Amino acid sequence: MNNKAEDPNLWNDATEAQKLMRERQQLDESINGVKLLEQQVNDNVELIEMGEAEGDADIVKEAEDALKALRSEANRRQVEAMLSGEADSNDTYVEVHSGAGGTESQDWANILLRMYTRWAERQGFKVEVLEVHEGEEAGIKSATILVKGHNAFGWMKTESGVHRLVRISPYDSNARRHTSFSSIWVYPVVDDSIQIDINESDCRIDTYRSSGAGGQHVNTTDSAVRITHIPTGIAVACQQERSQHKNRAKAWEMLRSRLYEAELMKREAAANAQAASKTDIGWGHQIRSYVLQPYQLVKDLRTGVESTAPSNVLDGDLNEFMEAALAHRISGGADIEVADID
Repeated sequence: MNNKAEDPNLWNDATEAQKLMRERQQLDESINGVKLLEQQVNDNVELIEMGEAEGDADIVKEAEDALKALRSEANRRQVEAMLSGEADSNDTYVEVHSGAGGTESQDWANILLRMYTRWAERQGFKVEVLEVHEGEEAGIKSATILVKGHNAFGWMKTESGVHRLVRISPYDSNARRHTSFSSIWVYPVVDDSIQIDINESDCRIDTYRSSGAGGQHVNTTDSAVRITHIPTGIAVACQQERSQHKNRAKAWEMLRSRLYEAELMKREAAANAQAASKTDIGWGHQIRSYVLQPYQLVKDLRTGVESTAPSNVLDGDLNEFMEAALAHRISGGADIEVADID
């Protein structure tokens, strides 16, 4: 790759050159990250040996704590190294849809939207809000965001499915416990190198007025665009721009991505978990439960991974769940162990 990067004819094709330089940068970052991790492990092992020799318990504890943190980073890198799917390295779209239940499920959908936004920010990814359909009283009926970053789709693809929340409702004057459902749908951004043919006669294009909080910034024209692919029933919407032309172009990109992701699912035998988000948003189809009352627990129903700190999970602490789901998916459902740092 270095030889290709140093080829004086490389920039004759600017698109290929930029792609090669991105790949080179990503490889350099991965290699340097592993080297740094190895060095930090060695340094802390030496600290433990020195602390034990000198009888300094504080140094030993500090180094052991550092090794625990490094183990988590090593686990993340091990799983990331397995992200070799056709579109794993791409940016990704994330759709959130509330289930039946009115305000309760719409509020839950809004909480999930914030959770994934916070997770993306923690990873250093960029997030763009493409479309939001506000609820009548609170929360959202649906939303679409674009997450930009290396391996964004690879990390998020196992999040597709129905998510269940159990809590004391803040909208119930009798303080009763409610169960709410919302679904997540994740699909990759496709670039120009991937050819997706769409017959425009198979699509219905609707325009409508963008929703928002109102005031001087409210859109007074029908600039939002929704495109429905009639043969598959796939629908996408964009209201990010004030220009209908730009929203239409973005919506076509999103539709290409959805159709590409649908084709990937056909080819992937282990994609049963993703199919859950195409079923009813309700009992029996959820991939993860978030219980806030009468006890505190988040549990992934595919991998069995649990957390007794749901506030942290809802604030974007999702890596443990994603790592386990990716490992589970890559192994075809069999358990695989992530190596320990001794």
